Amino acid sequence: MTVPLAKHPDVKKLRVKQKWRPSLAMIIFAVLTTVLALPLVGLFFFRLYDNQLLHQTQAELIAQSKVLAVIYAREVEAKGAGIPLGAPLAKGAQPDPADRFAPIRPALDLASNDLLARRPDARPPSAPPDPAYLDIGARLQPIVDETQRVTLAGFRLLDPNGTVIAGQQEMGLSLAHIEEVAEALQGQYRGALRTRVRDKPPPPIYSISRGTGVRVYSAMPVIVSGRVAGVVYLFRTPSNIFQHLYEERGKFILAALAVLAVTMVIGFVFLRTIARPMHELIQRIAEIGRGNRDAFRPLSHYGTREFALLSGSFLDMAERLSDRSDYISTFAAHLTHELKSPLTSIKGASELLLDSIEQPDGGLTDAERKTFLANILGDTERLEAMAHRLRDLARAENSQQSGSTAFEPLLGDLRSRFPKLTIETSGKLDYTIAMSAENALIVLSHLIDNAVRHRATEVNLDASAIAGAAKVTVSNNGDAISEQNRDRIFDAFFTTRRDSGGTGMGLAIVQSMLRANGGSIRLLRPDRGAAFEVQFPIV
Repeated sequence: MTVPLAKHPDVKKLRVKQKWRPSLAMIIFAVLTTVLALPLVGLFFFRLYDNQLLHQTQAELIAQSKVLAVIYAREVEAKGAGIPLGAPLAKGAQPDPADRFAPIRPALDLASNDLLARRPDARPPSAPPDPAYLDIGARLQPIVDETQRVTLAGFRLLDPNGTVIAGQQEMGLSLAHIEEVAEALQGQYRGALRTRVRDKPPPPIYSISRGTGVRVYSAMPVIVSGRVAGVVYLFRTPSNIFQHLYEERGKFILAALAVLAVTMVIGFVFLRTIARPMHELIQRIAEIGRGNRDAFRPLSHYGTREFALLSGSFLDMAERLSDRSDYISTFAAHLTHELKSPLTSIKGASELLLDSIEQPDGGLTDAERKTFLANILGDTERLEAMAHRLRDLARAENSQQSGSTAFEPLLGDLRSRFPKLTIETSGKLDYTIAMSAENALIVLSHLIDNAVRHRATEVNLDASAIAGAAKVTVSNNGDAISEQNRDRIFDAFFTTRRDSGGTGMGLAIVQSMLRANGGSIRLLRPDRGAAFEVQFPIV
C-alpha cells in the first residue's frame, strides 16, 4: 500500500520547525544599535578615553616638572661649587649633547599593570637638609604656589637625599623610599599611576570611570654637572571623563546627532533595499499559493540587483510550475477522454463476442464476429499509436538542452523517411543549431508527417538567420488550416483526422521539443496550404 506524500512521515521532517525566529527588521535594528553603541562601549569598557586623559595629564606634569627642574638647576648652579650634589648619572642615562630634542612621552596605561598601590607616607629624613637647599626651596616656593593655583597639581621639591624643601605639605620629610622618587634620585625620569584615596565619596555615576580613582605622579630629576641635584615631584588626579564630556558637550551632541543620522540613513537603505522587497515577495508567494494568477507580475521595487534576479527567477519558476500544473490537468482530462472511446468500444465488442459464444443458437454470424474483431484491432492500434505518441511527448517534454547539428545532414534523413514527398530547400542552410540531430529530426519529421497526412505532395524548407536563432519556414501544398482551428492546432489530442487514426499529438510534441531546447514555433498565413515558422537556437 502506498502512503500519500502529504501523510508520509518523512515529509514533516523536511518542513521548517516552528519556533520563534527574529525578523529581518529586528536583526537590522539590533546591528545598527550595536554599531551606534560601539563608541560608548569603547569609552567605558575599553578605557580608551580614560587612557587618553591619563596621557594628557602625564604630559602636562612632565612639561611643568621639566620647567621647574631647569629653574631648580639654575639656582643650584648659582650657589657655586660648595653645594653638595647627589648620585652621578649612569653612562646610559647621560643625554647625548648632539641630540637637540629628547622628549619624554607619556606611557601610563590603565589596561596594563601600571597601577600601583596608594603612595606611601613620608618618613623622617636620615639627615637634615643642607641650608643651601632650604634657601633654594624658599626662593622657589612662590613659583610653586603660583603654578599650583593655575594647574591644580601637587608640588614637592626634593633635595639630593629625597627630603622635601618646598611644597604645600610634608616639609622636611623624606620621600626617598617611594619607587618613582628613588629612581629619579638615580637620574632617571619616572612616572607612576597610583590608587587615589578620596577625601569624600564621589557621585555614583563617576564610578563608571576608573580615571577618578587614580592619581598620576611624575618624578623629574634635576641634573647639574652630570649629577643629581634634586627631584621635582608632581602629582595630580586626571580629568574626569564625565566632566570632560560636559565641557565638550556641544561637540559630543553634534557628533551623536551625526552618528544617529548616518545610522538612520543606513537603516532606511536596508529597509528599502532588502526588507521591503522581501516582504513583498513573501506576500506574492502567499497570493500564488491561493491561486491568484495576477501575482506573477513584477515587484514594485527590487532594491538590489541580486534580489531582482532572485525574485525574477522565483516568479518565473512559479509561473512555469503553475502553467505546468494547468497543462498536466488539461492533459489528464484530454487523455482520459481519448482513452475512453476506444476502451468502451473494445469492451462492448468483447462482451458481444462473449455472449455469442455462450449462446451459439442466438449468437452472431461470422461476418459480425469479424466486424467486431476488426473494430477491436482498430481500437487497439489506435491505443498503440497513442502510447507511442505519449512516449514521444514525454521525451519531448524532458528533452535535455545538449548537442548540436547542422541542417545538411538532416535533409538526407528526411528524404529517406518520406521518399514519395518532394522536399525542396532554399535560403542559407549552413547554420549549426543548438539541438541534437535526433531532436531536430523529430521536430521536422512530425511537421512533414502532418503535411503528408493532409494530402501534401511538396514541402519547402526556407532557412534564414535572425537575432541569435535560425528561422526555418516549413510550408506545404496540402490542406489549409481553417480559421476556427488555428488556435487549437497545438493542443494535445486535437485532430481533424480522428476517423483515420489521427491522435492529435504531433504538433504538441513539436512545440514541447522546441520549448525544451529554447526554440519556438508559430503558425503562418500562407497563400496556399499550411506553413509554420520554426526557430532553432544557434550555437
